[in-house]
Amino acid sequence: MGVQRIDNIGIMVGDLDAAVAFFDAIGLELEGRGFVEGRVVDDCIDVDDTRCEIAMMRVPGESTGIELSRFERPAAHPAQPAAPPVNTLGLHRAMFAVDDIEETLRRLEAVGGGLLRSIVDYEGVYRLCYVRAPEGFVVALAQQLASED
Repeated sequence: MGVQRIDNIGIMVGDLDAAVAFFDAIGLELEGRGFVEGRVVDDCIDVDDTRCEIAMMRVPGESTGIELSRFERPAAHPAQPAAPPVNTLGLHRAMFAVDDIEETLRRLEAVGGGLLRSIVDYEGVYRLCYVRAPEGFVVALAQQLASED
């Protein structure tokens, strides 16, 4: 038996509307939004009396997505520090291939995202950058410039 696919990457957020707007600015689409709670959820995630609102964001035409979760109860634990450096153990990062890195960055800055340092050219093949979301998590953007051949 082997892995079949990645269904989603989960990110815990405090402001679900802002997180949806952030991923919308990258180009993902909101697939659905709703609440989960009950014994099955509690047992799966090892947290009692859970009520969590989830928004599923998908890349258009793809099956893999980002699952954004906001805990109504119990209260979420804030990250320490709020904006951890990218070399923090256990820190998650997702990379998105985009058509135009500058335009995507402008849209992200309009909803509170911030470029970590700079957009870099990687061997004439990719333009890359890291962006911190208002919630403190990091995403990477990649714009392919040339074939890797």
